[in-house]
Amino acid sequence: MQIADWIGSAAAVLTTASFVPQVVHTLRTKDVSGISLSMYSVFVVGVALWLVYGLLLNAWPIVIANAITVTLATCILAMKLRYR
Repeated sequence: MQIADWIGSAAAVLTTASFVPQVVHTLRTKDVSGISLSMYSVFVVGVALWLVYGLLLNAWPIVIANAITVTLATCILAMKLRYR
């Protein structure tokens, strides 16, 4: 594995994992007051497009990272809609 692959993998893990605390916090507290509906809506669409892009390129690190991220961000978006 080359250095670029290690850097890309580390970036994918860190950026994807960054959503876990928000999902856990929102599930526990049901407090969505600090979450922007418009930001998460646009973000979910953007990440979904990155997922499609990764699929078109057969770039599995992009696919895996964005599949997980779109799932976590969609959970936050769904909670925002449900608990507002």
